Amino acid sequence: MKFLISLSALLLAACAPAAQMAIVHDDPLTATIAELDREVFDAFNRCDEAGQLERHEKFFDEHIEFYHDTGGVTWTRDEMIANTAKNVCGKFTRRLVEGSLRVYPVKDFGAIEMGTHEFCQEGSKNCDGKADFTIVWRNVDGVWKITRVLSYGHRAG
Repeated sequence: MKFLISLSALLLAACAPAAQMAIVHDDPLTATIAELDREVFDAFNRCDEAGQLERHEKFFDEHIEFYHDTGGVTWTRDEMIANTAKNVCGKFTRRLVEGSLRVYPVKDFGAIEMGTHEFCQEGSKNCDGKADFTIVWRNVDGVWKITRVLSYGHRAG
């Protein structure tokens, strides 16, 4: 029994540094991606207001790939924005689940953002849907664009 407890403690100690590196929120890359997430979804949440859908659109690469476990795949920015206008604007908002954001650098490319978000009915504080997400960000000369989105594990909130 002592051996199992010691082995468990050793494994936890060995894994802790890697886990801590993945969830550090005060590094510059995480701060940048967290701010970009806030901006892109501020526009998303207000996309029924003049200019906000266009503001939201500017965060995405023209050849975005958007994978949604219940909605299928979208292959272009124009198609994705049309779907947002039709299915999102004025209907619900998105909120990042506090403490769920994780950011990983991608050498010579950008970053991978992961987390969990909730969806709230417009005009209500009722957040009845939740899903996990992964966003791939590309940085070209200081301009960040989303190139891939995966939204999956949709469930009741």
